[in-house]
Amino acid sequence: MKLDFWQLSRDPAEKVVAAIAARVLDSGERVLVVSADEAQRAAISKALWGATAESFLANGEAGGEDDARQPVLLSAKLTDANRASHVIYADGAFREPSGFARAFLLFDESTLESARTTWKALGDRDGMERAFYRQERGNWVLVA
Repeated sequence: MKLDFWQLSRDPAEKVVAAIAARVLDSGERVLVVSADEAQRAAISKALWGATAESFLANGEAGGEDDARQPVLLSAKLTDANRASHVIYADGAFREPSGFARAFLLFDESTLESARTTWKALGDRDGMERAFYRQERGNWVLVA
């Protein structure tokens, strides 16, 4: 299991989620986006629908009849309703990602300490590969 920590600085979570989701979908996989904040999920959905000038990233809110068909499913909690292999924690709160091949923890200044605690707590876990990315001059750079 791979867990990526992405420190948000310049871009808001919804823009970063759209970029990550586009790459996941391009690889033929599905993604679950988790945020306890309903307003944030709405902003993410809007960003996904307008991801690029040429296309959009279809998505839906969990709890509907078509959850299983959604390439990107937005939810307040972990669910396997769309059989996603990747999960993005958009609100900075880590949840145990069992059943996913890769997880992305997005965090900003308000959730920085929680991300540090999670990083340290998962440091010695077998089978957990961690990576830390930070945005520098508009590019994402692998730091650790």
